[in-house]
Amino acid sequence: MSRRNYTTELGCIADADLSDLGAGKEGWLVNNPNILVSLDTHSLALANRSLILILNWSQSINGRPDPGSNRTVKILPELSPIDSEYVSAVEWLVFDDDIRVLAVGTSCGYLMIFSIHGRLIHRQIVSPGKILKLRVRGIKQDLTQDTSSEEVCVVMPGVVARFEGTDIKDLLHRWFRDTQSQFWDQGFNDMTLEGSRQTAASLPYQIWNVSKYGSCSDTAITGVMPPPLMEIQSGQRYYCAVTVGDDAVISAFRLSVDKNRSIVGAILSKVVPATFSTIASFTKLIWRSDQNNTKKPEPRSQPFAQASPLTCLKDYPRKGEKLTLSPSGSLAAITDSLGRILLLDTKALVVVRLWKGYREASCLFVEMLARKDKSASHPAFTEHSKSDYSLCLAIHAPRKGIVEVWQMRTGPRILTIPCPKGSKILQPTYRFTSATASSLLYVPLEVFFLNGDSGQISVLNRSLH
Repeated sequence: MSRRNYTTELGCIADADLSDLGAGKEGWLVNNPNILVSLDTHSLALANRSLILILNWSQSINGRPDPGSNRTVKILPELSPIDSEYVSAVEWLVFDDDIRVLAVGTSCGYLMIFSIHGRLIHRQIVSPGKILKLRVRGIKQDLTQDTSSEEVCVVMPGVVARFEGTDIKDLLHRWFRDTQSQFWDQGFNDMTLEGSRQTAASLPYQIWNVSKYGSCSDTAITGVMPPPLMEIQSGQRYYCAVTVGDDAVISAFRLSVDKNRSIVGAILSKVVPATFSTIASFTKLIWRSDQNNTKKPEPRSQPFAQASPLTCLKDYPRKGEKLTLSPSGSLAAITDSLGRILLLDTKALVVVRLWKGYREASCLFVEMLARKDKSASHPAFTEHSKSDYSLCLAIHAPRKGIVEVWQMRTGPRILTIPCPKGSKILQPTYRFTSATASSLLYVPLEVFFLNGDSGQISVLNRSLH
């Protein structure tokens, strides 16, 4: 009986020079907590505290990786040595019209966007503090979802900010138009390197303080939720946010886009700045302050909008560590410090499933052709629809050296495969769709494997039968 292969090799980054990141030592990818990884369908971003490398790789040819497609771009972000600023998060931003950029978060709360050629497109402050994660997701409007939204969430200790995907796309279009460059063209000439400049405008966003139950290690906005009871119905939109942390394993908040200021507060917000501005002007006239002072004003983050606590789960000494959302946002897989994995229904805010014995685990939702009758009824060349796939949860248990796939919500374990030591499971970032994009071809969620020691990149096969 021939041995079954549950993964397919796609490429290899072994030929790339990764010595600046510590490559060459066994386990360098997983043992160094400062190594950050973000995967796109054809690119890989690797970063440490001060350096970012972009590796372009293609699909394998005749089962062998194409070494001619590997190109490495090195980015050295401008970081503040006074504040000991460092790179703390990276994530790809991919749009349907072939725009691909890299979003970078820093320990001082700055969000930066770079082109695939390493040019700084945008930089702005979100909030003072370390950016823990950049979460990109979108919800399509269908029979189960009343509205559609695409967003980039910035996760910080006790703080979460939300950027609209359309605002980021408009900013990128303006920058590409102003520089008269098409950075998504593979044949781009580097002649315009010195002529490109970053955008001056700031991206609009909303920001909330979600530290009611203590500092959080991860946060996710799960989607739109109904307004509070007894509130007059209006066009105001509310979001639900789920956080995990040391003090509360799980907590949930209702996020309001409106700052909910009173009339007095609104008046003070206009009068007080004007009063201080007038006093400052008179002070300059009296004391004849130095007119040659060219020091730039310190960048400021915007005030917090209202975040109302809904519930929390405290179970000392258990601590929440990481959170992963399903595509619709209705389920969240949460890992904790005691080796447990909790499956949370984010609509009802109830834990519906629990796994034990998975210390240091990582989870990703994946869509598989899990049912034999479905996979057998389709020819190999026929494209599958969304209804053909089953939502599953892939659990990487590095201490066991395996990856398990469990069917949601209460289904059985349908697959267990070995995972080499020194590997990580990854998932390509969400792809922002345009209004003219075709919705006929459905692309399911997939799980990729990156073996740091061998450099091999592979994907979990969709069919299990």
